[in-house]
Amino acid sequence: MRSDVFIVADNIYSPLGKTTEENFLQLKNGVSSVKLHNDVNLSETPVYSSLFEDKKQFNLTVYTKFEQLLIASISDAIQNSDIDITKNTALIISSTKGNISLLETGKNGPDLYKRVSMTTSAKLVADYFGFQIPPIVVSNACISGVMAIITGTRLLHTGQYENAVVCGADVISRFVVSGFQSFQALSPSVCRPFEASRDGLNLGEGAATVVLSVNKKFKGQLKVKGGSISNDANHISGPSRTGEELSYAIKKAIQNAGLIPGDIDFISAHGTATPYNDEMEANAVRLAGLQSTPLNSLKGYYGHTLGAAGLIEAVVSMQSLKEGLMIPTPGFNELGVSSEVNVCAELTPIAATNFLKTASGFGGCNGAIVVVK
Repeated sequence: MRSDVFIVADNIYSPLGKTTEENFLQLKNGVSSVKLHNDVNLSETPVYSSLFEDKKQFNLTVYTKFEQLLIASISDAIQNSDIDITKNTALIISSTKGNISLLETGKNGPDLYKRVSMTTSAKLVADYFGFQIPPIVVSNACISGVMAIITGTRLLHTGQYENAVVCGADVISRFVVSGFQSFQALSPSVCRPFEASRDGLNLGEGAATVVLSVNKKFKGQLKVKGGSISNDANHISGPSRTGEELSYAIKKAIQNAGLIPGDIDFISAHGTATPYNDEMEANAVRLAGLQSTPLNSLKGYYGHTLGAAGLIEAVVSMQSLKEGLMIPTPGFNELGVSSEVNVCAELTPIAATNFLKTASGFGGCNGAIVVVK
């Protein structure tokens, strides 16, 4: 039998707050960190995004802003975890872009190439905390955060490690913004997932961490019970036409958890608010038999935080389980996808014991995890 994988601590470090509790309080109050930013260093035109506005909080000059986000989030989580990270503990770093912004400011050459590498950042962070095991980097587009949780869970199932610290982070730069502008994927207002009038996504920056353990002293904590990954094999940037591939990952994650679709209490969707993603995801939810299950997207609060998104949104959902409250999908009024899905539009008390978290990304990658009490 596989060992239970307990979630013993977590953190969200975002423009809404520096702890999970601060973030969840803001969400309960309907506060969004997505605002109009007019910064020529970011974009020649104003963009709606979720950004850290207090630059003074990133003051560890040896480390980049990306690395400081990782350090800040991991620090809070491990302080509340009651584990010794120097013993039998894996470190997994999730990101899509890492230090890619250094290409805008650094001098071209071998030193820059090394500094931009995510393995360099991962080692710096591991050394900062004193991890004894070489860190692992997960970078698979926008499923990176969910995939990192699955990776940590699978590592613990092998019996090689007792604990895993999983952290995801991304920083928004001109490089990132220009890429999404080239796809004409950015909304000229705050994004509206699954809404009939949706017209694109917002970008965001932030970090989140979960500390996982198979130590039975944590019995009674939330558990990662299932996870699965699939690929559309359809297009480098266009999602599946049918949603069958994400549906496959959802079904396998639920099966992996020893559950059936009717057992799932709510869904934390990827929900980017782009026309094609939300349509595909709604189809996948229907194909998985979850069309009546309450569903939300948090992109209207945080923007799309890329490699941190799966982790941030999973931690919010973990807090929803603990507090018995489902956070609504901001900006939702009228369903704008062809498959009926049950989008949560207001703060809702729930008696939930589990949730499903989904993610999809460029290259056709999909991921899903199930977390239970």
